[in-house]
Amino acid sequence: MDGFTDASPQEVLERVSVELGCSPISQEVAAYLDKHDQLQHLRKQFLVPKVSDLPPTDLSLVDGAEDCIYFVGNSLGLQPKLVKKYIDEELDKWAKTGVHGHVEGARPWAWAENNIEDMMANIVGAKVEEVALMNGLTVNLHLLLLSFYKPTAKRHKILIEDKAFPSDHYAVESQIRLRGYAPQQSMLLMKARAGEETLRTEDILDTIEREGDSIAVVLFSGVQYYTGQLFDMATITAAGQRKGCFVGFDCAHAVGNAELRLHDWGVDFACWCSYKYLNSGAGGLAGAFIHEKHAHTVKPVLLGWWGHNLKTRFVMNNEMDLIPGIGGYRLSNQPILLVCSLQASLEVFNQTSMRALRQKSILLTGYLEYLITHYYTKDEANPKKPFVRIISPSNPQERGCQLSLSFSVPIRAVFRELEKRGVACDMREPNVLRIAPVPLYNSFSDVHRFISLLGSALAASSELPQGVKP
Repeated sequence: MDGFTDASPQEVLERVSVELGCSPISQEVAAYLDKHDQLQHLRKQFLVPKVSDLPPTDLSLVDGAEDCIYFVGNSLGLQPKLVKKYIDEELDKWAKTGVHGHVEGARPWAWAENNIEDMMANIVGAKVEEVALMNGLTVNLHLLLLSFYKPTAKRHKILIEDKAFPSDHYAVESQIRLRGYAPQQSMLLMKARAGEETLRTEDILDTIEREGDSIAVVLFSGVQYYTGQLFDMATITAAGQRKGCFVGFDCAHAVGNAELRLHDWGVDFACWCSYKYLNSGAGGLAGAFIHEKHAHTVKPVLLGWWGHNLKTRFVMNNEMDLIPGIGGYRLSNQPILLVCSLQASLEVFNQTSMRALRQKSILLTGYLEYLITHYYTKDEANPKKPFVRIISPSNPQERGCQLSLSFSVPIRAVFRELEKRGVACDMREPNVLRIAPVPLYNSFSDVHRFISLLGSALAASSELPQGVKP
């Protein structure tokens, strides 16, 4: 894809179609892009379910022997092939050596997660000492807010996007109550303009400027889970810090999806899960970040043994030798089997770069957008024809790989019809299908095939009698 670096997705598609002598919507274009995809080999390192193995599939409609179209990596990433090997190694070590596994083997259990944090740091754009792999996402968010949210009578608000992921919303509510404040007064919800789906950066900045003196923490998603909007984290961070606020991000939908530079942007803190774009399996080991500038000034409120310096951890004198920065927030030893699955995925990421993945992602999602716009835009001349509206930002720099689609026909029916045809995607209330072509393992041919199946699903959905559920 190197030759297309400076071109928009539409320009690339039109250039390729001219070279091939076909239409940009032709399957030949997808085949050409796959052939010239320098990351295509990475797909072979993942287990892609077959159409026949997906429970909702109707084998009378599709070929069950084909790979499914897996566009739901924004909910759960595919399993790397090395996961089973690594887990089996640790089970075998446990069986044969018992307690000695804590300090022996390729992954000594007492510090196994430390051995893969350099790969994690590369993905989020941080220094190794700024990153810790531990706990689950919401646990890490609570630990971070306990340290960074220090409300006063004047500065007690937390700014968060309206309709943030429920876990974030609940965490913020509970942290506010824990400090004796009321969410109705201290939880500042950032809403989109009337008739718009996504937040404008200028509106976020205006809110920070206007309310900043009363805001203790600015907390946004890196990528908004429902709309797929990629926030301008660098600009938001700078604006919040100018007003004296701490600025943090939940990067659950951004890590492994967007190119992050948490250290360079000066982000105060961040956290993320690892089972979406990082492919570590359901409930996988989460990550957290604290910028090095806070390493000796912002400290954990809750302490655990694993926050003690590894060199003196086993002296057991009960005199805390706290690891500076995020390392001191560790509470307990990490589950080794979760370390295994995350290691298997991070090693795949380590074979490329987030810049290369992002370059492919912009074209891959742009291709999806181009085909949806071509086939399924509202037809004023045929008002009965089902149509699709993309609510994700049209600017590729303002979104991740996900497109959030709204439909003119009942969404649940469209979702069921896609599932019958071997498409794994994600429906979110009230009215969105989240379609995420992941550059690590999805292909341009996946996108082309999806568009064809979407047409069949829309046709079947529109033929259903009103009120009938498929």
